[in-house]
Amino acid sequence: MISFDRRYFRYFDWISFIITVILLMCGLLFVFSSTYKPENNFSIFFKKQTLGIISGLVIYFICCTISTRTLVRLGFWGYIFTLILLCYTIIGGWLVMGAKRWISLYFIRFQPSELAKLFLPLFITHYLQELDEPAQIKTHFIPFKRFLFPLIALGIGVILILKQPDLGTALIILFSGLILLWYIGMPISFFIALALLCTISAPFLWKSLKPYQQTRLLVLMGYGNPQKERYQVEQSKIAIGSGGILGKGLLQGTQNKLEFLPEDHTDFIFSVMCEELGFVGAVFIIMLFCGLFTRILSIILKIPTPFETVVSIGLATPILLSVCINLGMVTGLLPTVGIQLPLFSYGITNLWVTLASLGGLNNIAIRRFYY
Repeated sequence: MISFDRRYFRYFDWISFIITVILLMCGLLFVFSSTYKPENNFSIFFKKQTLGIISGLVIYFICCTISTRTLVRLGFWGYIFTLILLCYTIIGGWLVMGAKRWISLYFIRFQPSELAKLFLPLFITHYLQELDEPAQIKTHFIPFKRFLFPLIALGIGVILILKQPDLGTALIILFSGLILLWYIGMPISFFIALALLCTISAPFLWKSLKPYQQTRLLVLMGYGNPQKERYQVEQSKIAIGSGGILGKGLLQGTQNKLEFLPEDHTDFIFSVMCEELGFVGAVFIIMLFCGLFTRILSIILKIPTPFETVVSIGLATPILLSVCINLGMVTGLLPTVGIQLPLFSYGITNLWVTLASLGGLNNIAIRRFYY
C-alpha cells in the first residue's frame, strides 16, 4: 500500500511543495501576530498551529506514498464514515456560538465537515471505478442513472452540514461535487434544470436561511448598521485599507491589537496580514496562491489517465474555492460565511485536510511519469 521508490524523490514536485511550505510559514507568522499578547508571547493557538503543521506535513508525505487507487478506496469508506460523524455532530457535537460543528476528543476538537472536502471526490471516483467507467469520462458515455448514487451521497452530506449550521462549508462541498460530476459527464440539462429550480424556489430558500445568514446577504447588498450588522466586514476593510503600501509593521496592526477585528486568527487573518504588511504583502500572498494553483493546473493537464485526472480535480477544487471565497469575504465582495484561508488561517482540521489533498496531488504528479 505504501511504497518508497527512488523515483519519488526524482519526480517529487518540489515547486508546489516549496510554495506550500512558504504559505504555511507565513500563516504561522500571522497566527502568532494576531494572537500575540505582551504577557503571553506564544499563545495556545500558535502552539497548536505549530503542532498542526508538523503533523500535517507527516500526513502530506503519507498521502504522497500511498498508491492512488488505495487512497481512493480508503476515501470511499472515509466519506461514509464522515456522514456518520456528521450525524453525531448534530446530536452530540461541541456547541460554539450557536453552531454544532465540532467533535471534542478532549485533547483536540475537529470539524467532520472538513473531512468531506477530502473524501467526497475520492468517494465519487471509487464509485465510478467500480462500475468500470472511468475510461468513458472524456467521451461522456456514462448514463445519467449512474450519477444518482453520487448525487444522493452529495445531497446527504450537504444537508447534514447545513443542519449544523455551516452554510459556507456546505456550499463549497456542493459546488465541488457538482463541478466534478460536470467534468465526469453529468448532462448539461441537469444543471440547467437545477438552476431553474433554484430560481423558482428562491423565496422558499430565503425563508429557510437562519436570520443571521439572511443578515449577511443583506450586508453584501449594502444594508445594515456599520456598528452592528456590518461591523465585521467594515472592520476588515478598515484593516486592509489602513495598511497602505508597506503596512504598519509586524505586531503593529491597531485593528487587531485593539481587538476591533473579530476572528482575526481564523476567517479574517488575511486582513491582519494586509494591515501589517500592506499592499505588497497582500500581492505576495496572492501570487503564492496563484503560483500554487498554476502548478496544480499544469500537473492536471499532463496526467495521462482519466482516473487520476478526476481525483486531481476533486482534490484541488475545494482548496481553490476556499481561497476565492475567503478573499472575497474579507474584502466585502462576498457575504461572510466563515470560510478559512487554506494553509494560512488557524484551524487544525482544515490544515490537515488541505495538506492531505496537496499530498495526494503531489502523489499523482509523481506517478504520472510511471505510465
